[in-house]
Amino acid sequence: MKMLNYGLRATLAMAAFAISLPAHAHITFENKEVKAGSTVKFVLRVPHGCAGSPTTAVRIALPEELTETKPQPKPGWTLDVTRIEAQGDGSGEDGHAAHGGHDDAVIKEIAWSGGRLEDAYYDEFVFRAKVAEDIAVAAIFVPVVQECEAGVERWIEIPSAGASSDDLKFPAPSIRILAGS
Repeated sequence: MKMLNYGLRATLAMAAFAISLPAHAHITFENKEVKAGSTVKFVLRVPHGCAGSPTTAVRIALPEELTETKPQPKPGWTLDVTRIEAQGDGSGEDGHAAHGGHDDAVIKEIAWSGGRLEDAYYDEFVFRAKVAEDIAVAAIFVPVVQECEAGVERWIEIPSAGASSDDLKFPAPSIRILAGS
């Protein structure tokens, strides 16, 4: 009888754990840490849809600490970028000039749309960017809006100083910054 109770409790505990998994499956970066001043391939992981609904768009807002951004096109998805005028003189001296004929503009948002990522699957969305060399923060937060056929999830919460992203329901993906060499 004791064995049956133990087995039943173990089964119920595993079921409760499995049910709780989607609530903890946040959008994250593959990179956990990057060096200041380096150019990095950022891989954004989207592990699920919105409450079971397929993902149809992913939009990211780039913080000022990331420059010289180049998004990777994704087959089956439309890629759009939003640019703003650079703060420098366009010479590239300020570290904000982008390559590829857009020397007077900085990418501030990347959006992949028109695709369909079923809730049962995960996918990755990729861009390359240079991390500012003279960065004064310990981590970079990159707000993401995930649009689905039914619903939207805004992964935009940034913890206050000294707090943890673990305490947030919809934390923005983050990357720890290491001192450059």
